[in-house]
Amino acid sequence: MSERIQKTFGGPALFSYGFRPFFLAASVFATGVIPVWMLVYSGELNLHSTFAPVDWHIHEMLFGYAAAVVAGFLFTAIPNWTGRMPKRGWSLAVLLGLWLLGRIAMSGALGVSEMAVMLLDCAFLSAIVAMIFIEVIAGKNWRNLMVVVPVSLLLLSNVLYHAEIQATGSSDYGRRAALVVVIFLISLIGGRVIPSFTRNWFVKRGLDLRPVPLNRFDGVCLLSGAVAMGLWVLWPEALVSHLFLAAAALLHLVRLSRWRGYAVWRSPVLLMLHVAYGFLPAGLLALALAGPSVGMHLLGIGAIGGMTMAVMMRASMGHTGRDLVAGGWLSAAFSAVILAALMRGFFDNLVVLGVSGLWIAAALWTVAFGIFVLQVGPWLLMAKIAAKRAS
Repeated sequence: MSERIQKTFGGPALFSYGFRPFFLAASVFATGVIPVWMLVYSGELNLHSTFAPVDWHIHEMLFGYAAAVVAGFLFTAIPNWTGRMPKRGWSLAVLLGLWLLGRIAMSGALGVSEMAVMLLDCAFLSAIVAMIFIEVIAGKNWRNLMVVVPVSLLLLSNVLYHAEIQATGSSDYGRRAALVVVIFLISLIGGRVIPSFTRNWFVKRGLDLRPVPLNRFDGVCLLSGAVAMGLWVLWPEALVSHLFLAAAALLHLVRLSRWRGYAVWRSPVLLMLHVAYGFLPAGLLALALAGPSVGMHLLGIGAIGGMTMAVMMRASMGHTGRDLVAGGWLSAAFSAVILAALMRGFFDNLVVLGVSGLWIAAALWTVAFGIFVLQVGPWLLMAKIAAKRAS
């Protein structure tokens, strides 16, 4: 379908398919937002946002960066699920405009009220939910209607984020709820694409290995994670929350092992997905044993940052006709994200040549996405090419 669509679409390549504008926007945003945050954190910059600095930082990583990646992924996957034409042209441009308007409003640049900021910021996810619902219903693809639920929960968690800040001046439940919803999306989508891509790679190479097919155990993992993280949202310090988090971490680690990731080391672009998913059980266990800061950064940088970069990388290669080969620069970019997660999670107080681990982690993240933009950005801006896939 994508080949015919690309040929018949007369507008800019950037708006020919959903992954293009949102993957580019997300990666450019990721490159710039952390340096801005570090200037805010150090007191050298005041955004005049209606949010406290740390609430703005967490919000923008989840509802600015991650939400854009989710939108790009869904608007690329849904046409394959429904058999309908993908959104393109002006509809994508309007959605991108809503996303940009939300980021500007959140920065405080518009000088509007807290309620107006909430409405502007939530407009993007509201439109995403509505368009996904319409597409799935129109395509009569009832099995994938379930994807509307977590995206709707992401919208509701954004509303909660804003409402809590308006009521109390800071976010507590909202930030945890938002993180939980994005992590659940990672576990849901990762559980579909990682074993599928891994199986295809094994088959192409004539290997007898196969990931364990999706079965009830995966449902148990998703349910256990949802319950554990839900308890953590409500009672983060409770013993029962920590016990459920530890149990969910163990189950997700077993789930990961069933996908046979140890055998894909010859394909870095595939190995990245397995490594990034590994940060999900690591982060859950850290929440149970090491405290919220370690756990949230392992989940936020390692699981969300790593998985979204790996997905954007692979999808951009596949949908623009390029070989599924990461190469040195993109492998280095992903490695930098992983190092940033470890540095921020465990060594933020370490000082190396007068530079703290916090700043090193920020630099690693920024360099990683800067490389990604320079390597993948041109692919997203140019028309599809013809190439053979290597993995």
